[in-house]
Amino acid sequence: MTSDEITIRKATLDDLPILLNFEQEIIKAERPFDVTIKEDPISYYDLKQMVLDEDACVLVAESEGKVVASGYAISKRARHYLDHEYYAYLGFMYTDPAYRGKGINAMIVEALKNWSTEKGLQEIRLTVYSDNLPAIKAYEKVGFKKHIIEMRLE
Repeated sequence: MTSDEITIRKATLDDLPILLNFEQEIIKAERPFDVTIKEDPISYYDLKQMVLDEDACVLVAESEGKVVASGYAISKRARHYLDHEYYAYLGFMYTDPAYRGKGINAMIVEALKNWSTEKGLQEIRLTVYSDNLPAIKAYEKVGFKKHIIEMRLE
């Protein structure tokens, strides 16, 4: 599979059924990393609102007309003591297992970086579970660096 066979585009409301499925797959994959996630049914995002929001960019990757991956960027206000007022926060990164390892996530991240730059957002952040080594490797591969570890105590 080459990048010529993959199309990255903005998500539409017609994509909602598959995006809702991707969301549930993300939740299922993250459950082993986080004992604080509520029992089903849960939802992380208001995907319909995000698709419609001009301050958000929800992207999908298509292969032969099939949506195979997703990701979003939203503008978030930074903490008052940082050297930037707003930053782009990336999330909802999912690739159908049959299409992993083909660079699709990198293509989505690159398109989200371009959207962020167009919006004047120079800082880009995301969160990933510290034990999710495949995700960490994928993000490091596209230029992200580990920055902070959040810790918790019951």
